[in-house]
Amino acid sequence: MSDSAFLSPQALEERLRAIGEERYHIHHRFHHLLHGGKLSKGQVQAWALNRYYYQASIPAKDASIVARLPTPDLRREWRRRIVDHDGDGSAPGGVERWLALTDGLGLDRDYVTSLAGLLPGTRYAVDAYVHFVKERSVLEAVASSLTEMFSPDIISQRVSGMLRNYDFVSERTLAYFNPRLTQAPQDVAFALDYVKREARTRAEQELVLGALRFKCDLLWAQLDALHHAYVAPGLPPPGAFRP
Repeated sequence: MSDSAFLSPQALEERLRAIGEERYHIHHRFHHLLHGGKLSKGQVQAWALNRYYYQASIPAKDASIVARLPTPDLRREWRRRIVDHDGDGSAPGGVERWLALTDGLGLDRDYVTSLAGLLPGTRYAVDAYVHFVKERSVLEAVASSLTEMFSPDIISQRVSGMLRNYDFVSERTLAYFNPRLTQAPQDVAFALDYVKREARTRAEQELVLGALRFKCDLLWAQLDALHHAYVAPGLPPPGAFRP
């Protein structure tokens, strides 16, 4: 089969998974340091503070997808993601649970939500993701969410490693992650089925693959910014959080 031939659904999924094996940020040096207990409390605080902007931007990203989905069934399915992150008014969502994490690390909540200490690299990467989802096709927007295929592994490493190696975290501090172990596979099942069904030409399949590469790259870029500012050379830019 030539490289330009239409991929079977299974072959498309295999290519998507290969992208994660190569590019997912579980391989980034910063994550190895984080999970291995090699960071100071201040460096862990910097990670949590910056990651908050990504978490808080996910509902806006998902709302832009809901607005363009053509059927009630599709909109209901994707709306569930917004509830998962924003909560439903009676139970906290992922954004609130992430703030419990930053609370547990000793960060002032108003400071975290103000975004005053955010790294420029974090802001640019997250904003690029939100804009990508708004401006590209629905197919590409859905495909960009497929980094969730690889998240259970990184969550398992993160929770076990941080509990084992840092005396300033607890299961309560890391409560954000447990629901994602069930939510993420549910999200993936829908999104993966959607892109395998809706990518009807090889060109559209390439758009799907490109969207996942883009998402992996921006997650990597966020960790590049953290590593440069807080590990080596360890020079936070003006205005950014300083441990």
